Amino acid sequence: MAVIYMLITISLCIALFFLAAFIFALRSGQFDDDYTPAVRMLFDDDED
Repeated sequence: MAVIYMLITISLCIALFFLAAFIFALRSGQFDDDYTPAVRMLFDDDED
């Protein structure tokens, strides 16, 4: 039974680490799209 508690604790620590890494990436602008707005006028829009 102690092994289950240890595994749950380790998995929660790993999950919190990945959550913190994701939040850090969001705040640092990792997922900002700088390319698409510059070439949006070049995309062909079909308005039939």
